[in-house]
Amino acid sequence: MTAKTLFSSCLFSFWILLLALLIGPLAHAENNNNSTDPLVQVLVSKGILTSAEAGSLGSSAVEQRSRLLVLLKQKGLISATEFDSLAPVSAQVPTNLVASTSPIVPVPSALVLPPRDAAPQAAAPKVIPAVAPLRVLQLEPSPPSGMIPDLKLGSGAKIKPYGLIKASSIYDSSAPYGTDMPLPAFISQTNAFGSTGFDPGPTGGAEFHVKARFARFGINFDWADPGKDTAVTGKFEFDFEGNYTRALNRNISTIRSSQASIRLAYGRIDHRFSDSTSGFALFGQDWTPFGSSTLPALYETTGLGLGFGTLYERAPQFRFGVGRKLGGSRHVFVQPEFAIVMPAYGNDPKAIDNQLGYGERQGADSGRPEVQARLVTQFQLDKAPGVAPAQIIFSGVQGERKALVRAADVPLCTTAFPACPSTTIFQTAFPHGAQVSSQRWGWTGELQLPTRYVTVITKYWSGSDLRWYFVGSLFSNFNDKLVFDTGAPIAEGLSNDQSSAVLFGFRGGNPTVAPQRAVRSQGGFVNLGFPLSRIFHADPEGRNNGWILYLHYALDVANKNDVRRIGNTRQKNDLLAGTLNYKFNNWLTFTAEESYYRTRAVGDPTGVLPYPTYRGFPARVWHDFRSEVGPTFTF
Repeated sequence: MTAKTLFSSCLFSFWILLLALLIGPLAHAENNNNSTDPLVQVLVSKGILTSAEAGSLGSSAVEQRSRLLVLLKQKGLISATEFDSLAPVSAQVPTNLVASTSPIVPVPSALVLPPRDAAPQAAAPKVIPAVAPLRVLQLEPSPPSGMIPDLKLGSGAKIKPYGLIKASSIYDSSAPYGTDMPLPAFISQTNAFGSTGFDPGPTGGAEFHVKARFARFGINFDWADPGKDTAVTGKFEFDFEGNYTRALNRNISTIRSSQASIRLAYGRIDHRFSDSTSGFALFGQDWTPFGSSTLPALYETTGLGLGFGTLYERAPQFRFGVGRKLGGSRHVFVQPEFAIVMPAYGNDPKAIDNQLGYGERQGADSGRPEVQARLVTQFQLDKAPGVAPAQIIFSGVQGERKALVRAADVPLCTTAFPACPSTTIFQTAFPHGAQVSSQRWGWTGELQLPTRYVTVITKYWSGSDLRWYFVGSLFSNFNDKLVFDTGAPIAEGLSNDQSSAVLFGFRGGNPTVAPQRAVRSQGGFVNLGFPLSRIFHADPEGRNNGWILYLHYALDVANKNDVRRIGNTRQKNDLLAGTLNYKFNNWLTFTAEESYYRTRAVGDPTGVLPYPTYRGFPARVWHDFRSEVGPTFTF
């Protein structure tokens, strides 16, 4: 008997005994009970089985257990799904069961008792698992009715809630924006008096926070399908990382009143074409196939390395894929995926009512979806027990952003003649308005390599206009003014959503619009996970079996020539972090994380663009030493 089957048998027996204890003794055993199985005797004594039913189970262990399964299903003590899961197709059962209307099902090997004189088989030794990569995108298909629910709705849908509560105490040596998550430096902001700049003042902006808005709640759904080859599942998840409220009963207490916001909401259909080939379709908001397959193990998840090289996103999408088991000793599995995704660029509208009403428009105004693709190859790199399979991943994205300017918003040319032949020359040249667009592209190469001693997670990415994916130093695009005639007047008109300034000028003496160029960037990270308890041979059942150390480095580099064209000077951001986890039990983990965030300005060899001001002086480098500790409760 294998450890897996022994565990299944013990779990089933424990469940039945627990149920019997809850029901209580409803009837006494009768004298005509001939069964010698101790479990059957207990069920009779608790009133779950009658003596006649126990006597009809037969004499052999195989026959008793097979008939017992049918009886328990008839009495409603186990569901049809549980009945099927306990009865693999490979086994045989007797046909003279108690109820002729019950299906003939096989007996699981876990329910077959060994002969009385057989020597007891030792269970497989327990091991502390290796560090498993964080995998937010599902790879292999969901089995039909594979979820054991916590609740079952009247419609037949099954649901299983989950979530976490995380609290952390945070100290930043420099947090100039006042946020409880790190951001790259040298981002200009306008205060209430109209002055702009990054400089927080003489102290550098050291701050202390206690944060609880990590709290997260989700529900998994499973809808039963009559077919045995199709699974219909879904997920809804939200957290409290949203905006703060502005209401009379919250104005004073705004800091502790963050609002709930959606994270994930999708339905998924999996279909098995054969034992080795399956396909799926997903509809809703999920992690993007571009870039989100590989995430680092960081305790700070409000930003999760936002602006510091991680690259990830969640977005509305229609995603389709086909999986193929190639088999072999390494259990190779390959899955290509394709998705059409909501085109989003993360450009903030200047008018707050625009952002509240529809968020942003420049992606949607392109009139086409963003296209993404992902290819995953999974295989067992290390065959030691407790080690997850490895993955090699490539992903890509292509999209378009378009800024539209209404005819009424085309600016006047106010420079004196002869620079402007007419104040309305731009309006005459663009009587119906104007438009300008730029292209997004990107690709990633990702590795997830778990072994018994260290798990290596790494990702390299490259592309343009990747602000929406929290990289590229958070730049999107810029107006290429170099196409204009030298010394010619330039006027500015706002896009429809007021998130872009479109420039109007002259080229060869003719009115034109400056093209918008996407900011190019590249970067990546390396995250190493060490199962300290396994390395130092801790007791798998002891209190020291849950120590894990993570080391992390990430780099985010925007193209310096593009940055100079913008006029902003931040260009390189990197992050160095060490995270120590102690898993107290399956529901509680304590974490301590020390990290170093740094931003470097590009500099200007011409001297035209000065370094930004920090603590009252020109600075090329900003850094923040961050300490964060706290527990995480999961359910």
